[in-house]
Amino acid sequence: MANHAAVPLVLREGDRDELIRMTRASSGRAGLALRARIVLLAADGLSNTAIGERVGATRPTVIGWRARYVEQGIDGLADEPRAGRPRVIDHAQIVAATLEPPPRKLGVTHWSSRLLGDRLGISNGTIAKAWRACGIQPWRCETFKFSTDPELVAKVTDVVGLYLAPPENAVVLCVDEKSQIQALDRTAPMLPLRPGLAARRTHDYKRHGTTTLFAALEIATGQVTAACKPRRRHQEFLTFLKQVARAYPDRQLHLVMDNYAAHKRVEVKDWLAANPRIQVHFTPTSASWLNLVEVWFAIIERQAIHRGTYTSVRDLNQKIRAFITGWNDRAHPFTWTKTADEILAKANRQNTSNTAH
Repeated sequence: MANHAAVPLVLREGDRDELIRMTRASSGRAGLALRARIVLLAADGLSNTAIGERVGATRPTVIGWRARYVEQGIDGLADEPRAGRPRVIDHAQIVAATLEPPPRKLGVTHWSSRLLGDRLGISNGTIAKAWRACGIQPWRCETFKFSTDPELVAKVTDVVGLYLAPPENAVVLCVDEKSQIQALDRTAPMLPLRPGLAARRTHDYKRHGTTTLFAALEIATGQVTAACKPRRRHQEFLTFLKQVARAYPDRQLHLVMDNYAAHKRVEVKDWLAANPRIQVHFTPTSASWLNLVEVWFAIIERQAIHRGTYTSVRDLNQKIRAFITGWNDRAHPFTWTKTADEILAKANRQNTSNTAH
């Protein structure tokens, strides 16, 4: 039976030129060009069977694409996601989606690989791979703190100047205290390090009190003058300052300290006034990291205190003193590398915060 001409498909305004372009574009996908030809032939009044024979498609296929064009226009000729076909998303798209906050309805503060995978329609393994490749870790959150000290610039310049160009014939000492060091005794002996096994300790412990470690670090040599005290008051601090003064007789001393209240008590100020060879340089408020003795405190915590077991405060103090003795035998200078200008440039609030005020 001869094919009868079908009712011509009515094209939307401006679509004919675009459909013709789609059939001729060398970079276009073959499937999209085929669908454009089907619609153009249908607009010319050819029957569905004749169109199928001309383009090499089945009659149901022709009918389907005609219907899609009627419903959705040219946009309806694009591929729809098919079951079993993985959706291809590059790393840039995954990172961009990760940096956007999750929808409020999810009730979470940050994306997990599974939540984002469900959102984008891809596997959580693909998300994790992209995060690793791009150095993205949504589960991590670090802290920062701005110094509101009105003398920030002057204090940073002063302290860093001491580090980079210490006065001749003078000693620069970084002074502070590490308080509330606990004498903890485990309820069972530690299991020692073994090949393939880390050293192990019980999670529970017995408390035997606390001690406070006062320390003065000489940056030129790394030598430490220290004392363990039961409390952290101005009385103990002043006693320690006198110990430091005796350790460096007849020398000009420049002490770098933070703004702890005990450091500024009238008794401490009076003693410093009576000993003019000792000058104090205060770090800015909320900038104790500028004090190099904090680096040494981290070392003793990591190498001697954290994994130790102590049957009493006296035992704790003895082991702290043993570490300090060993440290002074192998001490090395503490070298500061950043200039004041470099530090102050990073301290600029606008450079480290997205806050718009």
